[in-house]
Amino acid sequence: MARRPFGAWLSSLSPGAGPWRWLVPVVCAVAGLIFATSARVSNGTDLRSPQSADLQGLVRSAEADVNRQSQLADGLRDRVSAETDQAARDDAAVAAAQQRSAPLLTPAGLTAVTGPGITVVLDDASSIPAGVDPNQLVVHQSDLQSVVNALWAGGAEAMTISGQRVIATSAVRCVGNTLLLNGRVFSPPFRVAAIGPFGTMRAALDRSPGVGLFKQAADYYGLGYTVAQSSSLKLPAYTGSTSLTYAKAAPR
Repeated sequence: MARRPFGAWLSSLSPGAGPWRWLVPVVCAVAGLIFATSARVSNGTDLRSPQSADLQGLVRSAEADVNRQSQLADGLRDRVSAETDQAARDDAAVAAAQQRSAPLLTPAGLTAVTGPGITVVLDDASSIPAGVDPNQLVVHQSDLQSVVNALWAGGAEAMTISGQRVIATSAVRCVGNTLLLNGRVFSPPFRVAAIGPFGTMRAALDRSPGVGLFKQAADYYGLGYTVAQSSSLKLPAYTGSTSLTYAKAAPR
């Protein structure tokens, strides 16, 4: 059945058409009031200001908040450490517990370390050639994860990405061409520094299929990939939370 024009439908309503006789004028009046109010509020502009959709501003604000909270956490951590040291001087049980835990701090990444190792830098392409998918010109999560896995497999004893210490609970996550690590956001180039035997770590990189794919893309599309031996790397301690949210000790 063909759709009837709104005017023909309206005119077909007889004076005795029940509630439609007064409902239609009320609806039209309300619609007109809404249109008039919207026009006056917007003043001829878009009601959804671009400022309300400023995602970059939201990200910067969130980063600043994370930095403030991190500084607060660092201060509280220092206070806890100082109070613990004081308690160890006054309580033999606390001192014994500190002695038992001290050898575990360095392997867990909770102390700063120094030593020889390797530095790998991955970077996006500097230009976008015509006809090339931009997705091929950026460092992906899989690329960075391949480098990290290869270095661990090659004997790395400590590692940082963009200056952030990597521990057992650290996760490499990328959103677009930015890295999310330890609650912070980093942009390329991504510098991976690892303390350990240079020869075996370099060999592990060369054997890695994922690293090999990235090296091919780097040669073809102009992405950045460099490997350098370092005689002395200084890696900071991990200062984030070590609490586990989902995991718990299994019963023996």
